[in-house]
Amino acid sequence: MSEMTDSRAGAAPVVTAAVPRSLGESFYNYRQRVRTGEIGALPAVIGIVLLLIIFSFAQTGFLSLSSFISILQESAPTITLAMGLVFVLLLGEIDLSAGVVGSTAAAFGAILSVKHGIAWPLAIIGAAAFGAVAGSLLGWLRARIGIPSFVVTLAAFISFQGAQILVIGSSSGQVSIGDKILLQLDNGRLSPVLGWVYLVIAVVAYTAVKLMQVNGRRRQGLASEPMSLLVLRIGALIVGGAIFVYFCNVDEALTWQQRQGIHIRGVPWVVPIIAAMLVVLSFALDKTRYGRHVYAVGGNDEAARRAGIPVRLIRTSVFVICSTMAAFSGLFLASELNGVNTQEGGGNVLLLAVAAAVIGGTSLMGGRGRVVDAVLGGLALAILQYGMSNLIKGGNASAYQYIITGIVLLLAAAVDALSRHAGRSTS
Repeated sequence: MSEMTDSRAGAAPVVTAAVPRSLGESFYNYRQRVRTGEIGALPAVIGIVLLLIIFSFAQTGFLSLSSFISILQESAPTITLAMGLVFVLLLGEIDLSAGVVGSTAAAFGAILSVKHGIAWPLAIIGAAAFGAVAGSLLGWLRARIGIPSFVVTLAAFISFQGAQILVIGSSSGQVSIGDKILLQLDNGRLSPVLGWVYLVIAVVAYTAVKLMQVNGRRRQGLASEPMSLLVLRIGALIVGGAIFVYFCNVDEALTWQQRQGIHIRGVPWVVPIIAAMLVVLSFALDKTRYGRHVYAVGGNDEAARRAGIPVRLIRTSVFVICSTMAAFSGLFLASELNGVNTQEGGGNVLLLAVAAAVIGGTSLMGGRGRVVDAVLGGLALAILQYGMSNLIKGGNASAYQYIITGIVLLLAAAVDALSRHAGRSTS
């Protein structure tokens, strides 16, 4: 398999596989990557399929529409935070404060909305800005002062718990959200028509971007993605998206509710929001010089520094991205709980987000992972927890959820370690 090196000014040498010329070659390249330890999100995908099969046999109605919607909405805070954590993990760092930073940012946004009458767009911007400032401070302490990220973020975890109490007003207080838009972030559903409109926009945009990439490479005399693979991807997006929107638009309201004009249907708001975040973050990581620099620093920061990459700036930026995404995660969780309290954003949110990223295929050792890993890992984790909560009843139900989740995380970390060992053995 041929290789090519990015040797532009300011870029570290990045080795990438040549673009496959046919559909068969594409599958062959994928099999070769798996054999050399580059398994990516394959375990998460297999896990999702197996969990759906197991729980569908174990529980009547597990594959119902209401269960599907609940899984999507309940997983939104975890997935959003996990997408931000991917950037930090790619550098071999950790952010223990992400959960509480997100909840404090959400509390700040809720205060702006409830007590100061700020419109919801500005409240969201305020929460995101709070997260970005917090991330800048963490990144500066890590990159400029040189304090290990574990210590910096542990100190921030403790400090922001106090800051959250100050923002809310008391250690047992809560800020209830009154704005309808903020409440609908995690609970709302699009109108049936709007769901189809978003699908059409997504298909057209995806097709246009892919065709532009293919034409651009051909004009430069470079190999491009085979049209058969492109058509297959577009077809999968159309079919999968159409099935998804169709079933989401099925009315879940009971007969008497429908008679009173009450309808429960439509694609959840979290789906297009998280999809937009996924596209933006994936583009930044996969298609820009910044993304190549992140991978380079995560793979070997000393080599990246010698290649002229601003390592300190890159290291600071990943904490900014993580804390900003944590703010959105906090807003999703506040919407789900109809408010922000001092118990929100504790260890569970963070640990589940880290687990989602790792289960999805992001390496804790740095240098390997994608944003979509967090989405797939978060879905696998949400399916596991939702299925366990319905399967095991009683006072000890949550205990079994934690035990199983911990075992799954340990297995994912073991797979990562073994795949790295396999990669070194075959290199």
